[in-house]
Amino acid sequence: MATKRDYYEILMVERSATLDDIKKSYRKLAAKFHPDRNPGDAEAIEKFKEASEAFDVLSTPEKKSRYDRFGHQGLEGMGGGAGGGFHDVQDIFEAFGDVFGDLFGGGGGKRRGAGGPRARRGEHLRSQITIDLVEAALGCKRELEIQRHVPCATCKATGAKPGTTPEKCDYCGGHGQVVQSQGFFRVQTVCPACQGAGKVIREKCSDCRGTRFTNTRVKLEVKVPGGVDNEMQIRIGGEGDPGENGGPSGDLYVDIRVKTHPLFQREGRHLVCEVPLTFAQAALGTELEIPLITGQHKLTIPKGTQPGEAFRLKGQGMPDPHGGPRGDLVARVQVEVPKKLTKKHEELLRQLAELDHKHVSAHRKSFFESVKGFFTGEEEE
Repeated sequence: MATKRDYYEILMVERSATLDDIKKSYRKLAAKFHPDRNPGDAEAIEKFKEASEAFDVLSTPEKKSRYDRFGHQGLEGMGGGAGGGFHDVQDIFEAFGDVFGDLFGGGGGKRRGAGGPRARRGEHLRSQITIDLVEAALGCKRELEIQRHVPCATCKATGAKPGTTPEKCDYCGGHGQVVQSQGFFRVQTVCPACQGAGKVIREKCSDCRGTRFTNTRVKLEVKVPGGVDNEMQIRIGGEGDPGENGGPSGDLYVDIRVKTHPLFQREGRHLVCEVPLTFAQAALGTELEIPLITGQHKLTIPKGTQPGEAFRLKGQGMPDPHGGPRGDLVARVQVEVPKKLTKKHEELLRQLAELDHKHVSAHRKSFFESVKGFFTGEEEE
């Protein structure tokens, strides 16, 4: 698989570039590689698509933020150009026609057809769900309630008062667009009188007030794949606001929030579990039942286990939502020091302390000799 080029390099802008700088650069590249200006040139079309993909990401604050932090990998599953590029120039004309003003008038995708206004894609919507770590590991289904636009039932999405009909716009002749010639280019822009609708509503519907849409609450089932993490998104195609003039509906983007777990800490695909041990268990060894995401595991603690020592259980961590290998579970030992002692405990510990003083290990002797030398100025070279 070919490595994707840097989007800033494609648009020839700095990472500190403003949105206006990004638009200006994209307009130049769109004019240079536009299919109408390069008929039959496959390389120009690919560059046109590449520039449009870069513009799609860098002109969208959320996509730009994720790209700046994580690169191309951070854009997976976000839709649009970010999901691997536009399928064809039709998608580009539909998405960005207004940005460069339909420069060439002719090769335009879902433009006005037979004197009608341009088809427009519906707005994308965004929502959020919160799940726990076990649901994130196993995957789950959640019911989500969102508010979105639907065609007005009163006026049947005409925007006009029942019994009346919208009238053709006199300014653009019902096209929804006006065209101006600028040298080699023909610049097509949205009609300022009807805002691209091609029609003017004299008497507006009382329910939608001429907008042709009303708000409603809709319930949807969201399938959450195993392995999702905080800041990830799920895209549900076609569940955004409806399009206009025959355009497709927008998408719904669902932000994922994963609650913290009382036993596991997440480090990417890996899980960390702090396992408490007494001094006796760490010194003499033991067997413990430790938790897994599902079930338990008998962990053998060998004699002489040190505080902070970790035991790795392969494949017992989180799955990778992109199909990679499953993570591991890391059981990290924490030796607990009791705050309250019984009389018997204290007696036994004092006996142990006496033994420690009679049989000082090489490591401990070296440490205390170093401390003594530090304060007396007799440190060894």
